[in-house]
Amino acid sequence: MLKAWKWYQHCLSSHPVKTQIVSSGTLWGIGDIGAQYITHSTATSLLPKSQNEGAEFKINWKRVAITSMFGFGFVGPVGHFWYEGLDRFIRLRFLLQPKSPRFVATKVAADGIIFGPFDLFVFFTYMGFSTGKNVAQVKEDVKRDFLPALILEGGVWPIFQVVNFRYVPVRYQLLYVNVFCLIDSAFLSWIEQQKDAPWKQWFTSFQPLKERGGEV
Repeated sequence: MLKAWKWYQHCLSSHPVKTQIVSSGTLWGIGDIGAQYITHSTATSLLPKSQNEGAEFKINWKRVAITSMFGFGFVGPVGHFWYEGLDRFIRLRFLLQPKSPRFVATKVAADGIIFGPFDLFVFFTYMGFSTGKNVAQVKEDVKRDFLPALILEGGVWPIFQVVNFRYVPVRYQLLYVNVFCLIDSAFLSWIEQQKDAPWKQWFTSFQPLKERGGEV
């Protein structure tokens, strides 16, 4: 484990962007496998015992590859420049002392307001188009999945980021985020695989009446 950590440190120092791209793609792929297993286990638990015995879990490798490409193509490179740039911008623009409460709070707020929603929008849009859906279908998927994911993530992710921005050196903040992206990717993949699950309809109740056809 120590050798692996030293090797990672060397890769991060020599090739920071490439290292983050590879690690992000790998972790997002693993996260999708986890999401598939959770979805499979949930579905089989609702089946009669006679049918449950023959329900073998099989990995959808095409979906794993699609999700990994999101990590390779978006999370890795964009995440690298976002966290590096955010730290630099907050320090130089607002002249705040690094690690101070105001510094951490500003970074958490910026990350949650700007990068968080953007990341979710890109993820659900990408997953829709990558599976062959048209523009109208992708819009419906985003409308269905975006708000539930944003609300559920918004209650947890800021806590992780407070720890990240307060205690983790800037050099390793990307690694910290990537580790939790393993959980995050599983969560987002699970959200996307739930399709029109009944629990998602609860979130649509907050939409304006005009968007719901004027229902009272």
